[in-house]
Amino acid sequence: MNPLLKEFDQAPFSQIKNEHFESAILESIEMARAEIEAIIVNEEPPSFENTIEALDYSGHQLDRVSAVFFNLNSAETNETIQKIAQEVSPKLSAFQNDITLNKELFQKVKSIYDNRDSLNLNTEQKTLLEKRYKSFSRNGANLSEEKKKRLREIDAELAKLKLKFGENVLAETNKYELHLTSASDVDGLPESAKEAAEKLAKSKDKSGWIFTLHYPSYSAFIKYAKNRELRKELALAFGSKGFHGDELDNQENVIQIVNLRHERAQLLGYETHAHFVLEERMAETPNKVLDFLNELLEKAKPAADREFKELSAFAKEMDSIEKLQKWDGAYYSEKLKQKRFDLDDERLKPYFKLENVIDGVFKVAEKLFGLTFKEVFNVDKYHEEVKTYEVFDEENNFISLFYADFHPRKGKRGGAWMTSFKSQFKKEGENVRPHVSNVCNFTPSTDTKPSLLTFGEVTTLFHEFGHGLHGMLANTTYPSLSGTSVYWDFVELPSQVMENWCYEKEALELFAHHYETGKLIPMELVQKIKDSSTFQEGMATLRQLSFGLLDMAWHGQDPTQIKDVKSFETKAFKGTQFYPDTPETCMSTAFAHIFQGGYSSGYYSYKWAEVLDADAFAYFKEHGIFDSQIAKKFKDHVLSKGGTENPMVLYKRFRGQEPQIEALLERAGLLV
Repeated sequence: MNPLLKEFDQAPFSQIKNEHFESAILESIEMARAEIEAIIVNEEPPSFENTIEALDYSGHQLDRVSAVFFNLNSAETNETIQKIAQEVSPKLSAFQNDITLNKELFQKVKSIYDNRDSLNLNTEQKTLLEKRYKSFSRNGANLSEEKKKRLREIDAELAKLKLKFGENVLAETNKYELHLTSASDVDGLPESAKEAAEKLAKSKDKSGWIFTLHYPSYSAFIKYAKNRELRKELALAFGSKGFHGDELDNQENVIQIVNLRHERAQLLGYETHAHFVLEERMAETPNKVLDFLNELLEKAKPAADREFKELSAFAKEMDSIEKLQKWDGAYYSEKLKQKRFDLDDERLKPYFKLENVIDGVFKVAEKLFGLTFKEVFNVDKYHEEVKTYEVFDEENNFISLFYADFHPRKGKRGGAWMTSFKSQFKKEGENVRPHVSNVCNFTPSTDTKPSLLTFGEVTTLFHEFGHGLHGMLANTTYPSLSGTSVYWDFVELPSQVMENWCYEKEALELFAHHYETGKLIPMELVQKIKDSSTFQEGMATLRQLSFGLLDMAWHGQDPTQIKDVKSFETKAFKGTQFYPDTPETCMSTAFAHIFQGGYSSGYYSYKWAEVLDADAFAYFKEHGIFDSQIAKKFKDHVLSKGGTENPMVLYKRFRGQEPQIEALLERAGLLV
């Protein structure tokens, strides 16, 4: 029997074959369809229990099967899986449309919503009812049959285009190699980077070194390689993914995606895609997002201008560079940082052995939230590199299963993310606990060294683990309100706030030990980490703001007249760019967050959540970074509550006030 069609707790990876996926998804759709049909034909008067609750608990098997499939399509994919994804995604989209566009079902939901004040619902039930009603009204339930038909066509096409976009980016990343055979070409690179590149070359039966567009390889080369021409070659390759006019080109995909999103929004009565998306966000409107981004731009621009001027002067003095280019920024920034703070990643990496950092983030979670993590070896895994842990609370209650997958592979997309294989919810007296996963692309081990992380990788691990905690500590009744099922501009709070512990002496003492000697990281290095934390923060802020403004440019206006992706992008970047434009590169064609992932009209969320996280951590700092009462308030009012209430209500319950932007500006050194 198909293992995905049995009831399963842990995902049965070792039993699954590629051919199981499509039939499991299609059969699970029919099972879910039968559950929906039972709600529709129920002759009892519509009630919260027999309609709203029943809808939220329906499709459980489909959710489980889809989670396994699409998580593998991100973390361990192959051509067969990608082909299946192209086949099933439109069918899943069509099934969702079958629900939201069903007149009889909507009438039942609407009758309950119209009588909500007389139903004596608790807060979570009120939120679920409103969310369910909006899922119909915002997605076409009130449209004419002709418009419903067009909505279905748009959603099916978007599902395919987004997948194709991501497949192209992954294929571009995998196919590029910079193969070097002369020792002078790798001059300046740390031994660890050279060793990793040599190991990769050997695995392909080649001599010398191979560098790729996978981030650990790319970032080491671009930051340390002395050879400017080779840095340029790699930077242009990285910046031109999906922009070569070949079968992997994403320009037409971008144009089609933004136009279909706009048409969809207009069909539903919204001015733009951004207006549609932001109605269900803390920011509420495109104008508020643009005001927020421009306020930060105004605050950060003077500092960024000073920093770029200083970096340009430094490069000129050091190597007679007349004009800094994109492939120079990371290299000279690292050199300037070393000069100013006597600090670089290679000096720090011996203190950040991956296993120690994992142990450290677990200890931080234990001190804050009373959690313990026990590595287990009897859990089915989708790849041998995946580590698995059982998570328990202070009373030794099982809280979650946790998967951790940390290194680049051919079948794994770039970046870092949190996901889940099973959601938390309560039903029939049982609190069903979640299965959560963190997936990253960190520097792998070599023949002579274990996996040693850069400080940026350390903060990434803490960041994704913060998302993981949001999933693990979920404690809600309904699956659609559980864990990270929150407003998109609130979802980054738990992740970004966790990064703060990486800069604190009390936290670093828990795990930053030299991988050979076991000695604790010297406190002068800890102080240098803190001192350097605002280094070039102005430029870093403008970089993030440029991404948010590009996203809003694509989605906050009528895109029907956009013909050229590159020229549109160049215009959107005006005012935030320092380096000369390179005609060969285009960010949009590889901007997976907004064209493949869920961040369209939402990239501003990172900066929005930074305001929240800076304000939240300031609260911790006032009382001590491991203060149990503040941690309990964060767990009780943020991490465990999911999307059960308006996020600002939850935040104020934790903090006692609305977040203040000054906390972010002060932390970033941008207060003048």
